[in-house]
Amino acid sequence: MDLRLPKPGSDQKLRRAEALDALESVLPFDRRDFLAELLTDDDVETLRHLAKEGIGENSLRALASDLGYLEAWSLAATGFSLPWPAPEALLIKFVAHHLWDPAKRETDISHGMPEDVTAALKSAKLLRVDGPHAPSTVRRRLSSWSTLTKWRGLKGKFNAPGLQSAIKLAVRASARPRGRKSRKAVTADILTALLKACAGDRLVDVRDRALLITAFASGGRRRSEIASLRVEQIIEEEPVPADPKDPEGPKLPCLKIRLGRTKTTQADTDAFVLLVGRPVLVLKDWLERAGISEGAVFRGIDRWGNLEKRALTPQAVNLILKRRIAEAGFDPMAFSAHGLRSGYLTETARRGIPLPEAMQQSQHRSVQQASNYYNDAERTLGRAARIIV
Repeated sequence: MDLRLPKPGSDQKLRRAEALDALESVLPFDRRDFLAELLTDDDVETLRHLAKEGIGENSLRALASDLGYLEAWSLAATGFSLPWPAPEALLIKFVAHHLWDPAKRETDISHGMPEDVTAALKSAKLLRVDGPHAPSTVRRRLSSWSTLTKWRGLKGKFNAPGLQSAIKLAVRASARPRGRKSRKAVTADILTALLKACAGDRLVDVRDRALLITAFASGGRRRSEIASLRVEQIIEEEPVPADPKDPEGPKLPCLKIRLGRTKTTQADTDAFVLLVGRPVLVLKDWLERAGISEGAVFRGIDRWGNLEKRALTPQAVNLILKRRIAEAGFDPMAFSAHGLRSGYLTETARRGIPLPEAMQQSQHRSVQQASNYYNDAERTLGRAARIIV
């Protein structure tokens, strides 16, 4: 079944596409085309308003993605675009369609998301799972729905007792183990293999080496942070001792990277991370070879090897990682760019580096959050399970 989207006239669609063009740094071109057909004029205006208000690019990108999904689901489930504000019954329907009991579905075909709604969302390439969604995904989309409602100056029913009760019961019914953003961590040994895979002298090889080693060595930076990294954030520091215990010994080059606004820091904070030694040389080599002295650090390179002006997207960073994973002989399905983040913390655990020290570089806000990135396998190397042996 094809998703029955309201087909706007060509002039109307063109107008929406042009309005979304103002968000080109946030929305990929093919995504803007899709959203122009799906979103209403009010939806587009809300997104543009959020951009003008200075909401972070990552947050705006997530809101746009969630809004597109919500509009598509509403059309498939009710035949109408999202009403603003949404009635509590529609919010509960959304929960019921996305969080359900797989065992009950086997005996009750009406339980969970109806087959026609599932088929419609899959035909639009908006749905990939056959079972219930992750509770975190459902909560995030409800949060986006609530945020968009508030930005329209309206009050929603997102804190209604009936909805909260429905979520609690549905989460319990659809309980499933939490999946990792990257099934396998990119630890130092795997990073070494990746760097060998891009050891050539082509411009793309130089870029990919710099991208991978910078992302890992700077504390496992998120792909969005690597994609948005600018030369202006990089500050040359005095060389530092190769051996901290021997301040008068050999020195290593050092760079400071000011983080600006990230998922866990604000633009006006002084948060920074350091690059020391080999990563500094690799990053400088890339900037020199590419002739980059300002603006985006990591940029696209066309099929003829020509450097583009536009920065890489977070999706491109992920694809680069997966391509190099495949070239190194690993399974690209088992890794994502987030594996650089979990891999950095896993590697610090292997080397006995205290978690608080590692967190200074990774910039995690809580010990619990950072600890979740340690691979379960690494727990076997620790002492906590060896009290009695």
